[in-house]
Amino acid sequence: LRDFLLVYNRMTELCFRHCVCNLNYRLLTGREESCLDSCAARLVRANHRLMGAYVGLVPALLQRRAAEHGAAAGPSGLPASPEPAPGPAGS
Repeated sequence: LRDFLLVYNRMTELCFRHCVCNLNYRLLTGREESCLDSCAARLVRANHRLMGAYVGLVPALLQRRAAEHGAAAGPSGLPASPEPAPGPAGS
């Protein structure tokens, strides 16, 4: 919910700054309204494309992370012992 609200607030701010140029009237002009509609639609389409790409990548990322986690575990399923840090002995 927080991420959605951040995206919504950012979209509102961008479109307002781009489209509303006259604050002398309470209501939007026709030009401002159509600009806001197209701006919001453009950003929503871009967000949907981005989320579609993200959803397509998540399974591969999770699979790779699981494989890395499995490789880090020893044969008994316990984490492998860490390698000693390089440096002078006895420090």
